[in-house]
Amino acid sequence: MKKVLFIALAVAALLSCKKEEKNIQTLSGLNTKDFVGKHEGRKTALYVLKNSTGAEACITNYGGRLVSLMVPDRRGNFKDVVLGYGSIAEYLASDGNYGALIGRYGNRIKDAKFTLDGKEYQLPANNNGHCLHGGPNGFHTKVWEAEKIDAQTLKLHYLSKDGEAGFPGNLDVTVTYKLNDDNSIDILYDATTDKPTVCNLTNHSYFNLSGKLGTQILDHYVLINADTYTAVDGTLIPQSIEPVDSTPMDLRRQMILRAGIDEDFEQIVLGKGYDHNWILNTHGNTREIAARVYSDVSGILMDVYTNEPGIQFYTGNFMAGSDKGKHGVLYPHRGALCLETQHYPDSPNHPQFPSTTLRPGEKYHSEVKYAFKTYTLPNE
Repeated sequence: MKKVLFIALAVAALLSCKKEEKNIQTLSGLNTKDFVGKHEGRKTALYVLKNSTGAEACITNYGGRLVSLMVPDRRGNFKDVVLGYGSIAEYLASDGNYGALIGRYGNRIKDAKFTLDGKEYQLPANNNGHCLHGGPNGFHTKVWEAEKIDAQTLKLHYLSKDGEAGFPGNLDVTVTYKLNDDNSIDILYDATTDKPTVCNLTNHSYFNLSGKLGTQILDHYVLINADTYTAVDGTLIPQSIEPVDSTPMDLRRQMILRAGIDEDFEQIVLGKGYDHNWILNTHGNTREIAARVYSDVSGILMDVYTNEPGIQFYTGNFMAGSDKGKHGVLYPHRGALCLETQHYPDSPNHPQFPSTTLRPGEKYHSEVKYAFKTYTLPNE
């Protein structure tokens, strides 16, 4: 009898723990129960990573999205620095890319087609006749298999089947998020294929380092370690590689965004602000800073490191100002910026660009580190 009672109590305790786990309120004010659901027959959830300093990253396996990222400001107060929604229902109702993993091909492919080994592949056209971010049903809309390795590491897996969105080959993808004790977050991408294909994966987090997610980012300072960029046409397809010298595209010295974002410069006009790929001077060196962003409001500084040859800098130019995010906050026009580490846009149609072709037996590996620290003003 005692044994039966013990088992019953143990089961009840386990169920209680599971119930409590589903109802955790995070440091960023999210409720994990609001992310429990189903999409395309697969279960969605929110995974919470914490480091030894108290920083927190919340990730949903729907689209592999970074939902919130809490890091300390100059006064030691934790602030959320990425835009997102507060529930799985809101993500499913939106066609946006807040915090999402992007694939198979981040950025644009001209006319939604490319030729590989003499065969033309047609992709879905979802942006001015081009294929953007893998199409409307790209990786950002998929439910990934999730495994929480430890308190600071989440591993996501997705098998993109041959022919999905028109891309050839079964692409087996693993993405690992790791929140480090130095308040940096690593995103590691690995993939293999059983047929020749193209692969260009990235993350589409929208950053606002002020700690006030309902404000614009015009007072952010930005540096990009690049001497050249890919100049675009009116539909943001690369046309040529141009020097940044003597143009608003020169971000080699840290510059406040409001100084260049509305300049009467053709490329700025075409992008409605910054929305271009910079060709990094880092040459794959993950110990050299690729980009830096700083908010004088919070004192939060973010350095970006990557092995990728390019980075897409986007300043929220197409944010309409009508989108309500976490805690009902209205996200304004230019309410965030993105730094998407990548190969160049439309590379499959530009043989002179670094290749995005992946073949059987090869391993795709990409990595980015977003490293956070604070800067204290001299008079504080």
